[in-house]
Order: sequence, then C-alpha cells, then structure tokens
Amino acid sequence: MVDFDKSYLNDNIKIIAGIDEAGRGPLAGPVSVAIVAMPLNNVIEGVNDSKKLTEKKRDKLYDEIKQKAYFYHVELVDEKTIDDINILAATKKGMNFCAKTFADRYDFLLVDAVKLDGIENMDNIIKGDAKSYNIACASILAKVTRDRYMLEMDKKYPQYNFAKHKGYGTKEHIENLKKYGKCEIHRDSFISHFV
Repeated sequence: MVDFDKSYLNDNIKIIAGIDEAGRGPLAGPVSVAIVAMPLNNVIEGVNDSKKLTEKKRDKLYDEIKQKAYFYHVELVDEKTIDDINILAATKKGMNFCAKTFADRYDFLLVDAVKLDGIENMDNIIKGDAKSYNIACASILAKVTRDRYMLEMDKKYPQYNFAKHKGYGTKEHIENLKKYGKCEIHRDSFISHFV
C-alpha cells in the first residue's frame, strides 16, 4: 500500500493526501468523508480498508493515524443534504470541500473511486482503500467518526438500536422503522418504501 503511494512521489510531489468516505449505504445518518496526509517513511502497521478491520482494531488505528498525520479532517454531510441532492452528489460535496479546503497542505490527492471536478493534481483509484495507504487511513477516519456519531444518536433514539447496525438497513432496523416510524436522522429518500 505504501509502495503504491510512493510511486507518485517526485521532485514536485512530496506530500500525498487520501480521501475516502463511509456511510453511503445506510438508511440513517450522515455520509462521512475524510482527508488525511500520512508520512510514508513512518508507516502504521495493520492499516487496511476499514471494512476489513474489527471495530477494536479500527479504534486503535484511528488514534495512531491522528497522531502521525501531517493533517486530517473529517466532514459529515447530513441526511437532509443527501435527500436534497442524492447520495453521490452529497459524497462529492464532502470530498470537494476537503480537497479544496486543504489544497495548500498536499501536493497530490488520491481519491477512492470518485472523480472530482476542478481538482487538477489528483487521481481517482478504483478500490483505492485496498491499494493506497493514504486512502486506507482516510477510510478508517471516516468510518470511526461516523460510527461514533451513530453511537451518540443511539442514546437519543434508542428504539432503533443504532449502536448495533449504525443505521444500515438490517432486518432489525427495518422492523423498528415500521414499528416506530422515522426519526430526524433517517434519509427520506432511502426509507420511502419501508414507511
């Protein structure tokens, strides 16, 4: 993974950043977009696509990534925006915000799968979270941030058991949605055929 990122280094490219998202599929909560730039000569062992890691391992790596990063930021794009402009556009909005806000902090940007308009020094990588060290680190930041947000929402809306499924459309979540109706963090455009 580190070798993949290092292949982009040259006289003009010293700092590479990665962008990834978490939470495009759930019925509730925001989509989480993270940008991070990691040193490539001081690698954190065990970094991988966040979906392939246990929650405990992700939490540990999350802290290490934040400590070692040149910079990082996580942007949450809320369910209202997702309903207004659709999930792909909402994801791109978060990614564009990250890419443009921190453009002076990196030399080149690697983005998982999504092509961003108006960003010159970037490459979109299919299955980037399994290939690029920076994208994998971003995927961990995005996933842990979103999961922790959904744990907070579980306290506010205990009837849905968000702590267990994090808003994804599990059988239990759909049953609770039918039983209790929606709450303010449900995505109307995702749940219309359940309620």
